[in-house]
Amino acid sequence: METVDEALNKAQVAFLAYKNFSGRKKATFLRAIADEIEAMGKELVETAMRETNLPEARIVNERGRTTGHCRMFADLVEEGSWVDARVDTALPNRMPAPKPDMRKMLVPIGPVVVFGAANFPLAYSTAGGDTISALAAGCPVIVKAHPAHLETSKLVAGAIEKAASKTGMPSAVFQHVHGHGFEIGQALVKHPFTKAVGFTGSLAGGKALFDLANQRTEPIPVFAELSSINPVILLPDSLSRDSAKTASMLAASITLGVGQFCTNPGLIIAIENEALQNFISVLSIEIQKALPGTMLHQGIADNYAKRLAIALEQKGVKVEAQSITRGDTTQGAPFIASVSADAFLKNSTLSEEVFGPFSLIIKCKDINELYAVVVKGHGQLTSTLIGDETEIAKHKALLNVLVEKAGRLVINGVPTGVEVCPAQMHGGPYPATTDSRFTAVGADAIKRFARPVAFQNFPEALLPDELITENPLGIWRMVNGEFKK
Repeated sequence: METVDEALNKAQVAFLAYKNFSGRKKATFLRAIADEIEAMGKELVETAMRETNLPEARIVNERGRTTGHCRMFADLVEEGSWVDARVDTALPNRMPAPKPDMRKMLVPIGPVVVFGAANFPLAYSTAGGDTISALAAGCPVIVKAHPAHLETSKLVAGAIEKAASKTGMPSAVFQHVHGHGFEIGQALVKHPFTKAVGFTGSLAGGKALFDLANQRTEPIPVFAELSSINPVILLPDSLSRDSAKTASMLAASITLGVGQFCTNPGLIIAIENEALQNFISVLSIEIQKALPGTMLHQGIADNYAKRLAIALEQKGVKVEAQSITRGDTTQGAPFIASVSADAFLKNSTLSEEVFGPFSLIIKCKDINELYAVVVKGHGQLTSTLIGDETEIAKHKALLNVLVEKAGRLVINGVPTGVEVCPAQMHGGPYPATTDSRFTAVGADAIKRFARPVAFQNFPEALLPDELITENPLGIWRMVNGEFKK
C-alpha cells in the first residue's frame, strides 16, 4: 500500500538521525509527551470514556500510568546505563595470543510498528508501553490505532506529534495510521524497513502477525501478548482457615473492570473437600451480588458471550453462580463454573481464555491430580499460589513447575494489578506471549527494541559516548570484569 510505504520510508529516514540522539535529548521528548497528554485535560478523559464505556476513575488512573511510563523511561535513558555497556581493554602482550580491545552496548533496532490494544485506550495503545519504550530505545514508531477508540488515539497521537515538534525531534519519529481490516496491518509488518512489532490482543490476531513476520525474507521479532488464564492454586490447609477471605479477594479480582484484563484469574485449582465447598459458597454470593458491566465495545461483548457459552456447554461443567442478566448485549455478566480435574484434563477447550468476568474452578480429588492439572497448563502471564509459608514449603516441586509456566508468580494475592517498576515481568511462555524473554511493562521493556553491537579495536574518537574510556556520561558500566562509573 502506498501510504504504508511512504510512512516506513519516512520512519527509516528519521531512524538514521534519531538513533544517534543522546539519552538526555530523548528524555526531554518523552517528558514533553507526558506534559502534552496531561495538558488535554478533560477532553481526553471524556473522549476515552465515550469510546470505551470505562468510568472516569479508570481513565484518569490509566492516564497517570501512561504519563508515568513516559517519565520513567525518560529517567532511564537520561541516566544511560540501560545500554549495558561493556569495556574490555586490549592486552597486546597476552600469551599465547594478544587480546583485542572489545567494547559492547545495546543499540536501537530500527522502526517499530505498534498495534493499539482494545482494553487499554491509553496505557497499551498510542502512547502506551510499547510506543514509549521503543522511542526511548531510539526507534521511530508507527502506531496502528485500534478502531474501538480511534478518536482517543488521534488525540494522543496529536500530543506526541506536538511534543516531537517542540523538542526538535526528526520529522516522522512518530506516525499514526488507522483503518479497518487486516490489509494495513499486514503491509506494516511485511515492509522491509519495519524491524520489530508490538501487539496486545487476541491469540489469533497476534499469531497471524507473528507468522507473517517470520515469513519475511528478513524475519523480525514480534512482541505479542496473546492469551492467559492466570491460574490460581488454592492449597488445602490454608484454604481451610481462610476460605471466606480468599473467596472475597478473588471475586473482586474476577469482576474488576468487567474482567477485561489480561491478568484476570480465569482458572481456580483446588482439592475437593469441605473447605472448597465453603469457598465456592462465599464466592458464589459475591458473584451474584456483582452487577453486569458494559464492556469496552460490542465485539468484546459478543466474544465474551460466545466463549462463555462454549465453556459452559462442555461435558461436566456446572454453573456455580452468575450475576443477574439484563438482556443487554453490550454487557458482561460475571459467571463462576466448576468441573472435575478428570474432565478438565481430557478437554483442551476448557484451557482456552474466556475474556471477561468468568472463572472456572477445577476440582481435584487429591494433590497428585492438582499437580497433573498444573503440569498440563499452558504458558501464562501469571500463576498464583494461595497458602501460608509452611504449606508452600511442602510443595517446592509445585513452585518449580510454576516457574516454567509463567512470567510472574504471586503468593497470597491476586494477579490483577500490574505494578510498573524495574522488577516487573509482564510476559510469559507461549501462548501468553511470543517471546517469554522480555517484559512489556517496566524499565526492561526497552530491551525489546535494542540489539547488542561489539566494537573491536575502535579509536576513542569513533566510539559511542557510552563506551569511551573516560566515561563522559558517568554511567555504570562493566569495565574489565568490574562494575564501575
